[in-house]
Amino acid sequence: MERTSAGRGARYWPSVGRLDYWAPFADFTDFRAFFVADLGDVVKKHLRFLKALPHVKPFYAVKCNSSRGVVRTLAALGAGFDCASKTEIALVQSIGVPPDKIIYTNPCKQIAQIKYAASHGVQLMAFDNEVELGKVARSHPHARMVLCIATDNPRSSARLSVKFGATLKSCRHLLETAKEMNVEIVGISFHVGSGCLDLQAFPRSIADARLVFEMGAELGYKMHLLDIGGGFPGTENSKVRFEEIAATINSALDLYFPEGCGVEIIAKLGRYYVASAFTLAVNVIDKQEVPLDPPGSDGRLSRWNDTSCGAEPLWQQHGGRDSSVKPGPHHPLFSSSLWGPSCDGQDRIADGLELPELQVGDWLTFENMGAYTIAASSSFNGYQQPQINYVMSRFVCLFVFSCLQGSSPAASGEAATTRRR
Repeated sequence: MERTSAGRGARYWPSVGRLDYWAPFADFTDFRAFFVADLGDVVKKHLRFLKALPHVKPFYAVKCNSSRGVVRTLAALGAGFDCASKTEIALVQSIGVPPDKIIYTNPCKQIAQIKYAASHGVQLMAFDNEVELGKVARSHPHARMVLCIATDNPRSSARLSVKFGATLKSCRHLLETAKEMNVEIVGISFHVGSGCLDLQAFPRSIADARLVFEMGAELGYKMHLLDIGGGFPGTENSKVRFEEIAATINSALDLYFPEGCGVEIIAKLGRYYVASAFTLAVNVIDKQEVPLDPPGSDGRLSRWNDTSCGAEPLWQQHGGRDSSVKPGPHHPLFSSSLWGPSCDGQDRIADGLELPELQVGDWLTFENMGAYTIAASSSFNGYQQPQINYVMSRFVCLFVFSCLQGSSPAASGEAATTRRR
């Protein structure tokens, strides 16, 4: 097994994956797991989005990864923020994001949290049912509401419409009810689901949104906002490329919401921004050989020092047996399973992996770990969340600073706020 320097004054430790590159961030006092977050990757994703969808304003879905470094970077670039709770609203406002750049997208909100949004100037929020309308009418009479409609997309990894979204049949009734309650409806939203693989999901949903816009016009509403949600891939190995999805969206917008219609278009991006920006490094703390049938075969069971990311998010990120572990050359591989260090018997990270024989002290790295990993973390057994180490090239850092100074309006998102009129 290859050995690599672990940093200043450190011993040499066996390395699996790319620890040679990330070694300066390793904590060799207690061998804690850690993330390395490349904020330059987030910046590149932002610019890529503006180029591919120039008429769509990006909002970052804080629920995907609420690390302050990511939020600060996107705020500097001029992105808006999709918040789902009081805590997320407080986070983005604590770094200076104005309330007009926040949309409260959770269509099922506690009354106390609706009042919090009202007292902190957040007016744009979503709903998908009559009860929610009543809560908002009583607790936030100046709210500007967005009706969330359901989509039909079985080819998404997370089908949000199973829980959220009004059917087309119920939309007219909800619009009429809002009229009776004197609640302002300013737009329509949808979400095709996280990890969408269907290129036609967006065009279908945009067409449905057009129908609801027409319903609203018949009732006297002057809606001016379309929220096309998220579902964009965050890694290059996705079965559907981001530019392919963007092309279908642009075509659908030209057909149903052409320039001149007076509708502002926004999107809510989570996985797209952060999935590929984060790499997780974990340390092996224990090892056990487990006999397997048939006789003569063998296996390896290793436990590592990170349980706070949760087994399910890690397993989903790597598509079951597909692991980002890169062993050194000339080493035999063994069928292996990886477990977290907690006392939870379900704390299995992955199994069926072909790995070299690991030893206590070895490090493993996993790429594409930015989406819904930190967000799904747990402190079970008192284990702490892995530390996040942010990196950014000098060039990208200067670019972000220029955005803060207002000298790069295209990068700051101003080009994407253009209404289609």
